[in-house]
Amino acid sequence: MTTRQPEFAPSPRLLLGPGPSAVPERVLRAMASPPLGHLDPQYLELMDRLRPLLRELFQSENELTLVMPGTGTSGMEACLLNLLDVGDKAVIGVNGYFGQRMVDIGWRSGAEVIAVERPWGETLDEDAILEAIEDHRPKLVAFVHAETSTGIRQPVEKIARAARDRGVLVVVDCVTSLGGCPVEIDRWGVDAAYSASQKCLGAPSGLAPITLSERAMEAIFSRKTPVRSFYLDLSLLARYWGRERVYHHTASSPLLAALYEALRIVFEEGLEARFERHQRQHEALVAGLGEIGLSLTTPTESRLPMLNPVRVPAGIDEADVRRELLTEHGIEIGAGLGELKGKAWRIGLMGASATDNNVMLVLGALKKSLARRSLRTA
Repeated sequence: MTTRQPEFAPSPRLLLGPGPSAVPERVLRAMASPPLGHLDPQYLELMDRLRPLLRELFQSENELTLVMPGTGTSGMEACLLNLLDVGDKAVIGVNGYFGQRMVDIGWRSGAEVIAVERPWGETLDEDAILEAIEDHRPKLVAFVHAETSTGIRQPVEKIARAARDRGVLVVVDCVTSLGGCPVEIDRWGVDAAYSASQKCLGAPSGLAPITLSERAMEAIFSRKTPVRSFYLDLSLLARYWGRERVYHHTASSPLLAALYEALRIVFEEGLEARFERHQRQHEALVAGLGEIGLSLTTPTESRLPMLNPVRVPAGIDEADVRRELLTEHGIEIGAGLGELKGKAWRIGLMGASATDNNVMLVLGALKKSLARRSLRTA
C-alpha cells in the first residue's frame, strides 16, 4: 500500500538561468483561475483576446498567429514538421545547441538537411548560407535569432531577404528573444517564427506562441503527405483557433490565462521600455562582472541582452559554484551546453528577472563564492 506522501512545497528560487524566468504574482493568480472547458465561450474569448497581443508582440499581421500546446520545442517542431514534406530540402544554420536541434527535427521530418555550421559563440556566416541556398535550392532556410546556448543574437534581414527573393521560406527561432529585444517578423520577411512562454514573456512554461505567413500556410495546405504529427498539425490547429472552433485537443485554460496576464504586463510596460530595461540590466551585469574579474564568452557586437554566458576562470569547478549559489543564496544560474559545457555559466536576465536588485544579488553571490575559492588556494 502506498504511504501517505508529504505536501510538495519547494523553496523559493531566484531564477537567473536560461529559463524559466520569474513569474509575477499577477500571472500566478491568473493561473489559479477556475479551469474552463476547451470550447467554453469564456475560453474561446480568451483565445480571441490573445491573438492581437501576439501579433503585436511578433510585429506581424499574420492571420495564423496562435499558441501551441507545449514548450518552445513544440513550436520548433510545428514549424519544421508542417513546412517540410518528405524529400524537401532545408538549409539550417547551426552555431549552437538549438540550431542543431533544428537539424535533428528536420531530418526526422524526412527532409534532406543541409547544415551550414559556424563555431559556437559566433554569428552565422550569412554569405555561406546564401551560397547554400543558391547551390541547393531548398524549400526553406531556418536559423536561431537568439541562441540560448551561446548568448549570440543573429542578424535576420540579409538572410531572410535573399531567401524570399529566391522563393525560399524563412523560419526563425525567437524562443529567447520575443519580448526582450526587437522581433519584427513582417519587416524582416520571415514566414514562420515561434517562441516560448517561460523566457522574456514571464509566464510558466508549457506554451509556444507561433506565427505563420500566408506563404507558409499555402505550403502547408499543398503538402503531398500528411504532417508527421497529429498534435502539431497546423492545418488542424488553424481550424480550432479560427472561426470553426473544430475540436483538436483539451487545452489548458489556466496556462492560457497566465500567458494572457503576462502579455498584459508586457504591454503595460511597453515594448520599447521593456527592450531598454533588458539592455540596461545586461550592461550593468557586464560592468559588474568586469569588476570581479569575469567576462562574457561572446563578442560585444553580437551579444544578447537577456542571456549572458560568463567565462569560468581557470581552476574553478563551475558546477560547484552553481550548487553553492543555489543552496546558500537560492539563486539558479545555468551551466554551459555542448561546446561550452564546463566553460561557462549562463546568467539569464529575462522578463521579471531582469531587475537592478537581481543583478546586484547574483554579482554579490558570485563575488563571495569566487573569493572563498581564492582563499582556499592561496
